[in-house]
Amino acid sequence: MADTTSTAKGGPHAGGPEIKRRDFLHIATGAVGAVGVAAAAWPFISQMEPSASVVAAGGPMTIDLNKIQPGQQVTVLWRSKPIFIVHRTPEILAKIKEPSDLAMLRDPDSENLQQPPYATNWSRSLTPEYLVLVGICTHLGCIPDFKPDAGDATMAAGWPGGYFCPCHGSKYDMAGRVFQGVPAPLNLPVPPYVIKDKTNLVIGENPEGESFSLSEVMQL
Repeated sequence: MADTTSTAKGGPHAGGPEIKRRDFLHIATGAVGAVGVAAAAWPFISQMEPSASVVAAGGPMTIDLNKIQPGQQVTVLWRSKPIFIVHRTPEILAKIKEPSDLAMLRDPDSENLQQPPYATNWSRSLTPEYLVLVGICTHLGCIPDFKPDAGDATMAAGWPGGYFCPCHGSKYDMAGRVFQGVPAPLNLPVPPYVIKDKTNLVIGENPEGESFSLSEVMQL
């Protein structure tokens, strides 16, 4: 697969990290939180996989949002990078705005350039329901675990839901914003994307009038 020229400003991971076999298997399905959605395996890339010619060219990838249930995350590869797409529930959206949860974060207002201008907002997204992230920890390039449930028994007390990197313990909330006091210095990047006809999410394209490139983020 073609890769981006992601020589981030000061970032050590130009071109993105190599995805190990363990990580490839790990991101094959997205965990479904306790939001009333039955847990079900989601085939990795499966029906959402673009044609071989599109992959080879590193071109835009279209995802059918109708296939992502509320509370579910799916993961696809775009330009050799894992992309997390989450259909956030109203409960998740309310949680990421709570002052007590915002106080845990290093960059709650997304002041660092880790997302396009159109995702520099409270939800870090074009539309609040759908979160789109590059699933690469900004510490040393591991792939974080999806831990969407607030109060998850496998996490420390007060866990609000989000992402946990098992390599060195970095944590992010359900907007991909990094916690204070963890090794990762920055929020998870948001790639360029657009939503067309309300149901087709296109990774690798910007809304009309925008020109953001993933190479512009501070660190990948």
